[in-house]
Amino acid sequence: MKRYSLVPPGGGQGYEWSRDRTFVKVSSADTGGAIALMEDNLKAGFALGLHLHRQHAETFYVLEGDVDFHLDGDWLTAPPGSTVHIPPGIEHAVVLPEGRTGKLLMIFQPAGFDQFLRELAALSEQELADERRVSALSLKYDIVELGGVPAR
Repeated sequence: MKRYSLVPPGGGQGYEWSRDRTFVKVSSADTGGAIALMEDNLKAGFALGLHLHRQHAETFYVLEGDVDFHLDGDWLTAPPGSTVHIPPGIEHAVVLPEGRTGKLLMIFQPAGFDQFLRELAALSEQELADERRVSALSLKYDIVELGGVPAR
């Protein structure tokens, strides 16, 4: 058994959503739950509403495009090459400027978000429409939804 891994470009477990496509590059299983590393390809119109995580931190490295973050009440724009680190308990939202796309490298510590995506992708359209079910799944993976994208 190999004690290392190589994930080629475009490789890794992929999840396709209406406004982004995510590839898991290093999973929870690969690190014993310590971290998960993902590539997130944001499509035009991407918006992630205000939320926080009580237990895990997120770190984003912007690979392509400008990405707008709402962090702890502040708006900031992160251009390519920027790193945004969000400790547990910090309210945040993420959006793209109108008509733009972006690409992020995301690190979740501890891991778990990759498992959330796996469970979310397994839901039927009817199950996805059930807000209580999706909210319970979010809470299971330490995603506390706080509302839509805040006004600027």
